[in-house]
Amino acid sequence: MYIPAHFAAGPDAVQDLLTRPGAANLVTMTSRGLLATLLPFVYDPSVGEHGALHTHVARNNPQWSEPVIGEALMIIQGSDAYISPSWYASKAEHGRVVPTWNYSTAHVYGTLVVHDSPAWLAGQVRRLTDVNEAGLDHPWSVDDAPERYISGQLRAIVGLELGITRIESKTKLSQNRPAADIDGVVAGLCARGQSESAADVERAR
Repeated sequence: MYIPAHFAAGPDAVQDLLTRPGAANLVTMTSRGLLATLLPFVYDPSVGEHGALHTHVARNNPQWSEPVIGEALMIIQGSDAYISPSWYASKAEHGRVVPTWNYSTAHVYGTLVVHDSPAWLAGQVRRLTDVNEAGLDHPWSVDDAPERYISGQLRAIVGLELGITRIESKTKLSQNRPAADIDGVVAGLCARGQSESAADVERAR
């Protein structure tokens, strides 16, 4: 990934991308070529030196059974947004402004391990559910569904663990703009209802 120094993600930004609820594209090189699947995940910092991303795929998805050539990659995408030059204070000053796109992302590389143990899968599904249900008024629990039904659902999936070897991360969030331009970006994003992107810009100041 091309990462100019002023857009390099700090440890807090990387941690936020790893731990916020979301999904990532798993990309693997195989003898069939590149395979990719968008998958919800949870981060487990206790695995290995750099932690691991835990997820699962449908058993019918061929990506889990195809031997991986080299490292596997999971691409985590944070908030992203179009940035209009009309939001910049510097537009009125000199007019030398152009549109851009703000985003944060992490390319997480590692070794892919397949887990077909019902116990591992049950734990992964519970953790994934708990992360995404947190904060809801009436959070759903795996225990809310009949045990036989959950057992059948677990038989239809396969667990995957990406043991992290390295992370390349970038936060392009208007850090290269003057303070007055950043104020305009935050106001513009809030006016468009993109409060998450606005909050990311504020944190990156």
